[in-house]
Amino acid sequence: MTDDAVPDLRASDADRERVAEVLRDALAEGRLDMAEFEERLDAAYRARTYGELTPLTRDLPAAGAAAPPAVSLHKPGERGEGEWAGRITGGEGSSAWAVAVMSGFQRKGRWTVPRRFTAFAFWGGGELDLREADFAAGEVVINCVAVMGGVNVVVPPGVEVVVRGVGIMGGFDHREQGVPAAPGAPRVVITGFAFWGGVGVERKPRRDRGKRELPRDRDGRRHLGH
Repeated sequence: MTDDAVPDLRASDADRERVAEVLRDALAEGRLDMAEFEERLDAAYRARTYGELTPLTRDLPAAGAAAPPAVSLHKPGERGEGEWAGRITGGEGSSAWAVAVMSGFQRKGRWTVPRRFTAFAFWGGGELDLREADFAAGEVVINCVAVMGGVNVVVPPGVEVVVRGVGIMGGFDHREQGVPAAPGAPRVVITGFAFWGGVGVERKPRRDRGKRELPRDRDGRRHLGH
């Protein structure tokens, strides 16, 4: 029997929970933003019939369904998997954790992000800059714990970002979710817990792009043009 054939049939608690699970997956994958998720989740738990439940997931893939093929936003040959092939090493990470207690930490430049990295900040802050980094796997997990402190994660264009952290009197930045990934680019999953603190995520171009070498004078020194 299809849902369309029985729209007035009463939904059970299990039916409502199945819909809620699809909505949670859609939030984690960036298919819904937080406002849409909360609105649909509230409607799911208030629903009395299948007819009320069906529209809440009609535009979402069912739990466990295969995702549609990724669509590239770039012209053939403009940017391809070769850009990332050399940066996903399949090896070990440079380090697996960073801690800031009333202090700070920073990871930037050429380093290898492990399959799972843990960042802890208590009355302090840290920055994880992935723009020049290599990746131990096609998907890496960065677990951030910020207690009265903060952690900022900087990712380059093309990387897929999924944010699954929980904030209490604090929060996780979800703005970079849902941006289409470049072919072959890694996936960065950010999880963890923020209490009176925050975990920020920002997307910036690589530092070496857009830089132009300044002209030199007769003594070989670089100088600004007039």
